[in-house]
Amino acid sequence: MPFKETTLSKETIYKGKIIEVEKHLVELPNQQTSYREVVKHNGAVAVCALTPDNKVILVKQYRKAMDKVLLEIPAGKLEPGENRKSAAKRELEEESGYIADDLKLIGEVYGSPGFCDELISIYFTDSLKEGQMHLDDDEFVENVLYSLEEVEKAVSHAQINDAKTLIAFQYLLSNYNHSK
Repeated sequence: MPFKETTLSKETIYKGKIIEVEKHLVELPNQQTSYREVVKHNGAVAVCALTPDNKVILVKQYRKAMDKVLLEIPAGKLEPGENRKSAAKRELEEESGYIADDLKLIGEVYGSPGFCDELISIYFTDSLKEGQMHLDDDEFVENVLYSLEEVEKAVSHAQINDAKTLIAFQYLLSNYNHSK
């Protein structure tokens, strides 16, 4: 059985600074119809960065949707037409004050594919030099450095709930030993 849903009509029901929400009338595989609400997002990037002394750069940031502070790897949204790797370097420096000489793409994920098309590109770097933070006017973050052991402990104690960060940590803990 084909799984494709064909859009019969759509309307934009909200257009904001970061997202657009569309309401789609779709034909289902069984020829019935249904509605889908789709959040359109330009995409995002995230960087799992390991300092020369094997500390992982994290940011504490209040997230209104959860109404609490989360601990995450540096991340941010893409500007229209922006190259993903360049955006990742920009976001890392803006949020952490570190500049990445090189980035390795470790994966791309859809965070909430049931209703949102946001694609997040997750990068890794261990080639850093000092730079300067450049936070947006409405951005308030605090940098935190975790050892690999602290990362393992935070993950095992469910202290980190952010999907992109957990995916990055899976890569990190699978590819770096504690003596490096």
